[in-house]
Amino acid sequence: MIKPVNYHYGKFPPKDIDWKLVIPLIGPANAALARYDGTLNAVINPNILLSPLTTQEAVLSSKIEGTVTTIAEVLKFEAEGPAQRPPEKIADIKEVLNYRKALYHAVKQLKELPLCQRVIKGAHRLLLAGVRGKDKSPGEYRRIPNWIGPFGCKMEEAHFVPISANKLPDGMSAWEKFIHAEAPDRLVQLAILHAELEALHPFLDGNGRIGRMFVPLFLLKTGLLSRPTFYISAFFEKNREEYYERLIAVSRDGAWTQWCVFFLNALKVQAEDNQAKAQAILRLYEQRKKWIATTTRSRYAIHALDFLFRRPIFESSEFTGQRGVPVRTAHRILKVLADEGLFKVLSDARGQKPAVFAFKELLNIVEGREAF
Repeated sequence: MIKPVNYHYGKFPPKDIDWKLVIPLIGPANAALARYDGTLNAVINPNILLSPLTTQEAVLSSKIEGTVTTIAEVLKFEAEGPAQRPPEKIADIKEVLNYRKALYHAVKQLKELPLCQRVIKGAHRLLLAGVRGKDKSPGEYRRIPNWIGPFGCKMEEAHFVPISANKLPDGMSAWEKFIHAEAPDRLVQLAILHAELEALHPFLDGNGRIGRMFVPLFLLKTGLLSRPTFYISAFFEKNREEYYERLIAVSRDGAWTQWCVFFLNALKVQAEDNQAKAQAILRLYEQRKKWIATTTRSRYAIHALDFLFRRPIFESSEFTGQRGVPVRTAHRILKVLADEGLFKVLSDARGQKPAVFAFKELLNIVEGREAF
C-alpha cells in the first residue's frame, strides 16, 4: 500500500526557491496581468459587463470539486427559480451561487480589513451556508483530522494528509504572517500562499474553492489588479491532474519551485484568456449599443442593453418589469429584439409562466464556444 503524503511540517515558508527557473516567468505573467487590468479599466461599468464572467468562475471552481452544473443552468435558475429541477441539481446551483456571494462579501470586507484569516473565515461561512457542507462548521477551522483521497477512504488510504488539527492555528498564523511579509516578488508570494492554504486544508469542506478564491483577493489587495475580476479556475480545471500533482509534490518532494513555475504559467495563460474574453465582451457591447439604438428607435435602448449584459438569461417579465422603462415600451423593445434574432428561446410562455430568453452572443463569449 502506498503511504499518504503528509503535510510539510517546518518547511513553510520555503527557503530554497530556484529563482533561475522562476524569474523568466515573472515578467510575462506580470505583463499579461497588466494588459488585462488595462482592459478592465477601459470598461465603463464592469459590474454590468463582466458579471457573467464572475458566475463562470464560480461554476468552474465548483466543478473542480465535483459540482456539476453550467453557467446557463445557473443563470436560468436565477431567472426562473427552482421549479421542476431535481434536488441534486438545485444543490449544485446553490453551491455556485454561494461561491459568488462569498467572493463579493470578501471584496466588501477588504475595503476595511487587511487580507487576513477573518476575511477567509467570513467567505467560508457564506460558501457553505445552506448547502452541502452546512453541517461542517462553516466559518470555523476544523478541530479534527481530515485527509484527501478516494471517497470514503481511511486516513492510511489517503493521497494527502494535511496539517494536524492541534497545529492548524499556528499554521494559519504563519500563513497570514506571510501574506504581509516582504517578498522578492508578489506573484511568487501568491503562488506559495495558494499552495500553503491548500496544504493546510483548514476547513472540513470547501478548502479548494476558498484557496482559488484567495487568488483574485490577493491580486486586488496588493494592487496587482484594480478589480477582483480574475478567473483562474479555467486553467486549473483544464489541467486538473497536474494541478493536484504539483500541490502534492510540494509536501512530498519539497517541489516549491516546480509549483511556482506551474502557477506563474497559469497566471499568464489565464490573464491572456481573461483579457480576450473581456475585450470580446466590450466589443460586443459597443457593437450592439449603436445597433440597438437604431433598431429600437428608443431612448431606453441603452437601458435595455445594460439589462441584457447584467442578466443574459431572463424571463420576459423581468425585462418588461425593469425599473426606469415604461412597461409598454419594454414590451415593444423585447419584441423587436426577439424578432431580430438576438435571443435564443429557452422556454416558451405557458399560461401565467413567462418565456425565458438567452442573450446568445454574450453567453457564447463567456462559455468560450458556440453553446447557444
